[in-house]
Amino acid sequence: MFELDSLAASTAIYPLACAIITAAAAGPVIQIRFRAELRLIPITSGAVLISLAILPGPWAVLAAAAGMLTSQLLTQRTLLKLTFNVAKEVLAVTAASLALPLFGVTPAVSSPAGLPSPAQLSLALAAAALCYAIVDDLLGHTVLALASGVSWLQSARRNWDIVAAVRVANLALAVTIALVVRKDLWLIVAMPLTVLALQQATKSRIRRRADDEAWRRLAGATDRLNHTDLTTVLRSAVVQAPELFSADDAEIELRDATGGRLIRAAYDGPPGQAPEWGGCTITTVLGGHEGSGPVGELRLRFRTSVSLEQSEKYKLRTFASALATSIRNAIAYAELERVSDEHAYHATHDPLTGLANRRELLDRAGDAYAGRGDEGVLALLLIDLNHFKEVNDTLGHQAGDLVLCEVASRMQRAAQPQDLVARLGGDEFAVLFTGLPTPAMATHRAETLFRELESSVEVEGMRLTVEACGGIALFPGSGGVTEVLRRADVAMYQAKRSGRRITTYAHSRDPADVNRLVLGGELRRAIAEGEFVVDFQPIVDLGTGDVVSAEALARWEHPDHGCLTPMRFLETVERSDQLPAFADAVLEQSLSAVSIWREAGFDLPVAVNVSPRSLLDPGFPDAVLERLSRHAVAPDRLTLELAETLTISQLDVVGRALDDLRSAGVGLALDYFGSGVSSLSVLSRIPVHQLKIDRGFVQTVETSPEAAALIQSTVDLARSLRLVVVAEGVESEPQRRALFELGCVAGQGHLFARPMRADRVTATLQRGTAGRSGALAEPMHEAGSVVRMSRRRPSGHGRSLPHLHA
Repeated sequence: MFELDSLAASTAIYPLACAIITAAAAGPVIQIRFRAELRLIPITSGAVLISLAILPGPWAVLAAAAGMLTSQLLTQRTLLKLTFNVAKEVLAVTAASLALPLFGVTPAVSSPAGLPSPAQLSLALAAAALCYAIVDDLLGHTVLALASGVSWLQSARRNWDIVAAVRVANLALAVTIALVVRKDLWLIVAMPLTVLALQQATKSRIRRRADDEAWRRLAGATDRLNHTDLTTVLRSAVVQAPELFSADDAEIELRDATGGRLIRAAYDGPPGQAPEWGGCTITTVLGGHEGSGPVGELRLRFRTSVSLEQSEKYKLRTFASALATSIRNAIAYAELERVSDEHAYHATHDPLTGLANRRELLDRAGDAYAGRGDEGVLALLLIDLNHFKEVNDTLGHQAGDLVLCEVASRMQRAAQPQDLVARLGGDEFAVLFTGLPTPAMATHRAETLFRELESSVEVEGMRLTVEACGGIALFPGSGGVTEVLRRADVAMYQAKRSGRRITTYAHSRDPADVNRLVLGGELRRAIAEGEFVVDFQPIVDLGTGDVVSAEALARWEHPDHGCLTPMRFLETVERSDQLPAFADAVLEQSLSAVSIWREAGFDLPVAVNVSPRSLLDPGFPDAVLERLSRHAVAPDRLTLELAETLTISQLDVVGRALDDLRSAGVGLALDYFGSGVSSLSVLSRIPVHQLKIDRGFVQTVETSPEAAALIQSTVDLARSLRLVVVAEGVESEPQRRALFELGCVAGQGHLFARPMRADRVTATLQRGTAGRSGALAEPMHEAGSVVRMSRRRPSGHGRSLPHLHA
């Protein structure tokens, strides 16, 4: 027990001092808003513990009650809250006073007795602090939960770390002061000012910490507003705003020409249809750009009247500014997407009927053809309206447009969801049938569609009968979309000529296929009599104009039809049993040409096209190597060009032949690169040395950014894989320069030379350009060349295929 100098002094000064300490501690409380209620972070526990360490329990309770009542009378204007705070304090102090005797600490105002040790005193005050905290939190959070409409646990979790830090600091403060005062009890007189100063320092530190945490939460909340979807931005804001500003709810009202939009946690719609809301509302304008009005308002809603502090107002303005920026960005992004989608739609749809256009049909058909498998049969129906020109000539183009729109609408209704209806132009339509169970189902589906067109169309008070004819073609095993379009067109005109409504394509009625059959019967004679000859087109270094190699191009010198290009006979040859003999004849002439050029002093490699069917022959690699040996041509002087339209299944079969040829030193090139449907897949499976860019991209390299980008990406890909890129179909100097600037180092085309026989190639190389033997064009730069190769070497000495590099 503590001993006081006199009973009179103890009964007057020390209880009074403790009451003053309690009043001082209860005044500068830390207020934390929770929903519409203010949570007062307790810093009076330190003063209470000091009183309990000096005074008997009842006296400490009276001192705490007097101090709390004095503080509340000065700061609290609501009688109900004043009564509750004083009553809560009395109950909490009473509970704390009951813990001290359990640890042998019983302060008294009688004569001194044995004083507790510092450890015993600290332990007793810690127990008292715990009891005080339990009662204080139990009562405080219960009332706060009832007032704010949230759960007790939710209220208790709010700022629990700050509350815990304050209580620990108060406990340490009480133990320190109690140990100092017991040395000289009259020091209690100086304690009110000391406690007040310490409490103010604690309050400032905790408030700074809470303020820093609030700004961190605000920064995190504004980061989560950065989204391109407007609805996501708005919903994120109405969820985060109540948490940031301890509001009961939040809403955002957007203003636009359509009447606006109101968003709450459980509502998203027109402002006039939103449920009514009572209570207090704090509104912040969401500002717009300079020169434009605000985009809307952010409203915080509270159950009771609330007044924000200055710091809270500043945080609210900051949050509102970030929200307004995110809303404007999301609106701008949505507008960009809308414009982009609109442009994409117009690029793939007919402006009159809204159907897919030719481009979309070709793209969709190409995708379906590339992904064909077990999904069913693919077919294409072409439809042409009969006598449609008479409608335009008689009733005018506006009436004709009405007919076209009605036909498009009926076709769209009759088609299946997985089908694609397109307008190709004029009065020509197409329907892509996908997923057909059998080929015959294409005719059935076409009949259904034509029946939809049978009923008359009323235009300007007149009833017109729509007559049409159509041609159906199944997707072929090779030839792709271009071939199926040709076949459907053939079938459609057969239907038109025969007067039938629908005709299905048949090989026997295709004039082009009849010619192929005729040619097929003449292949054996043509090979035996040497009608197949080979022309060579030089491949030129784009930078220097020097010839670096040549491509072999087969021709059929037909006695009746004249000179036929591979487009006329190659498919027929590949389907026949004469393919090995044909490939051998082409290879023989190509290697003979290499020998001729070498004897003339030009060591040029030669590129020869090879059919995938040739690679299926197990003896093909040995036959190639035997021919090379017979002509004393090094394997690296020969490059075999493979079509980029090879399928993965074909690659699986011919892979061994390709590996054998590459291992022997024969070069491999991937032809028509970029025109197939699986460029990268094929490239990853073929050990090639060269990529040849299809002439279709070269012809538009000056005018098409897409073509230039594809060539650029091909060059970059080839450079990373250490491959050579050759451009086909170079026909002008601007094309040459554009290709060179994109990084393509070699090309062939009419700009340099047309295909010619081997002896003419020799003469052309000897003549050269501007006195430069072996060159077919002037160099584009003066310092150095892009392609380096020896033009002349002693006869009989081979060399590797020259490496082209920029």
